[in-house]
Amino acid sequence: MTSTGDPATDAGELDAAFAETVRRTGASIGALYLLAPDEPVLCLDVLCGAPAEFAAPWARVPLAAPAPVADAVRHGRMVWLGSQDEIVRSYPRTAMALPYPLALVAAPVIGVRLWGALLLMWPATRPPYMTGRERGHIESSCRRLARLLEEDAGRGGAPDRGGGPRVVQAGTGRTSVSPASAAADFVERLPGGSCALDLEGHFTYVDSGACRLLGQDAGRLLGTLPWQSLRWLDDPTYEDRYRAAVISREPVSFTACRPPDQWLEFHLYPDASGISVRIVPSGAQPPPSPASRRSASTVIPARAGQLYQLTHLAAALTEVVGVQDVIDLVADQIMPAFGAQGLVLSTADAGRLRINGHRGYAPHTIERLDGLPLDTDFTPAGRALSSGIPAFFSDPDEMRRIYPEAPQISGKQAWAFLPLIISGRPVGCCVLSYDDPREFPAEERAVMTSLAGLVAQALDRARLYDVKHDLAHGLQQALLPRTLPAVTGLRVAARYLPATRGMDIGGDFYDLIRLGDTAAAAVIGDVQGHDVAAAALMGQVRTGVHAHATRGATPGQILSGTNRLLTYLGPDLFTSCLYAHLDFARRRVTLASAGHPPALLRLPDGATRPLDVPPGPLLGVDPDAEFPVTEIPLTAGLMLLFYTDGLVETPGTDIEDSIARLARHLSQADDRDLDRLIDDLLARSAAGERRTDDIALLVLHDDTGR
Repeated sequence: MTSTGDPATDAGELDAAFAETVRRTGASIGALYLLAPDEPVLCLDVLCGAPAEFAAPWARVPLAAPAPVADAVRHGRMVWLGSQDEIVRSYPRTAMALPYPLALVAAPVIGVRLWGALLLMWPATRPPYMTGRERGHIESSCRRLARLLEEDAGRGGAPDRGGGPRVVQAGTGRTSVSPASAAADFVERLPGGSCALDLEGHFTYVDSGACRLLGQDAGRLLGTLPWQSLRWLDDPTYEDRYRAAVISREPVSFTACRPPDQWLEFHLYPDASGISVRIVPSGAQPPPSPASRRSASTVIPARAGQLYQLTHLAAALTEVVGVQDVIDLVADQIMPAFGAQGLVLSTADAGRLRINGHRGYAPHTIERLDGLPLDTDFTPAGRALSSGIPAFFSDPDEMRRIYPEAPQISGKQAWAFLPLIISGRPVGCCVLSYDDPREFPAEERAVMTSLAGLVAQALDRARLYDVKHDLAHGLQQALLPRTLPAVTGLRVAARYLPATRGMDIGGDFYDLIRLGDTAAAAVIGDVQGHDVAAAALMGQVRTGVHAHATRGATPGQILSGTNRLLTYLGPDLFTSCLYAHLDFARRRVTLASAGHPPALLRLPDGATRPLDVPPGPLLGVDPDAEFPVTEIPLTAGLMLLFYTDGLVETPGTDIEDSIARLARHLSQADDRDLDRLIDDLLARSAAGERRTDDIALLVLHDDTGR
């Protein structure tokens, strides 16, 4: 019932339960992903209904990836996508690599612990919704799979992912398909048909009429792939039609020319056991196609599967941000795509090759290779980078003839040295290596070379991003207070979190200013934007507020003075601000606001509410603006929470409802440790894991009498 592309093997109860789940749900394709033990990656363990080659772009899915199986595991919930339109909207990278009409669900496999995710796909002909009964069945199947995994783990078993995913059949239980049984299946599916393919694309049955039309004997076709045994079908367009039939499970048709001028119509009828193909002469000759008349010297095009893989990886490379993201992507997706066991990614720096990331190499090997000059003759990396020409070595002897020392250093048996070049400028070198000798076919070399150009672009962008990020992050850290001053009778805690998108910086700020022995001031603000300009303006606002506060101005005067400063500077960025003056002698708190969300007041009995502070306009809008002042008593045990809108503002949610929810959380929070209190508020906030805005919080707790 199972196979790995070679002889069938018995994979046990897990594979049987998985295959039964696929059959009972009516899914056309199923996949079981398991969490890797030592890294945040989901590995494809079992596949049903499609060749393993189809799943190559998703053999390893990082947990942080924007993919249905990753989201199902991260959030511990089912992800249902009822149509291709939903997939395009929610997961554009997945839709780019699966451009077929289908529906899918990804469900977490959870028992005593989280094991991974189950992925099921259906043709688009199924209803675009999931019933409660279906959902319950999938969830119970996931629990059953988890139980089997736990029993296997209890016996000391562990999934073996070294040979790639196991491929199982959902319905028939046959270990292989003979020509006779394939012919019988064909007759059942399509009366009078011509030939049959298995789901991997191999001919399993060919009748005499098909042999005449295709111009080949059955003995030369059976067991082969059409695009290998029939050179005139060796075009990605035709292979894509076969892929569309396998994945969508819907009939597909296309027309192709058998040289010199016989046009044939191919009609593909797929189901769970294979594809019936009817071939008939075309009634009308389509326009001439370059693919129909190719000489033997024509370059073989890349396989459609490789093109989809390249498209998938290209889309992934557009989403990486920093250099480490590029390294992780190459290691997690590009290495498995080409079956490599080793990786060295280096950049050109001051005439030397500096290694930025590696996989599959011992530390002492990396130390020996790091920092080699660009003109080194120790390895091919320097020559490949200077010439811009990739170098491929199929075995150690081939490498040893030119670079005698290189094979001994790494112990690898085959290498691909891919120069990373942008507009003639060397960026670095990507080395993929293998533990066994291997050939590099021309089409694979072409795909690797194309991919190297995409990696070069991504790496160059990532290096620039890292430089800008380090500069901006250093600027912001310098502008925010390193520590808050100690104020007698007052406990304080603060936190700043950047947005998860962008450069990890912004204009949110906070400060606590000590004003002698009997007073202090608290300020929080939010400068529009999440870039260097916002961070720089934040520093100016904070300095302006501090200068006015230390001169003894009232809260309204402080905001007025800072407002005039900003309108004079004319930064085209606006700022919200909330300022509070705490007078410990008079036991009063005086506040003024410039369009900032209200502070939360928590009384000693736990009652919590937003403070009613009439806001003035944002700073930097009107130079003559006035800012009303509000005064409240400074009760012993009183707590004030100042925050920026990133904590409470989410799309589709009323901000007043979010503030009310934050007040409820604050009323229930344990105030013995203010840093833990902030952790609790952040964990329960509406901002979630993916923050679209930065967040600043400042908590003040009067502990007089404690």
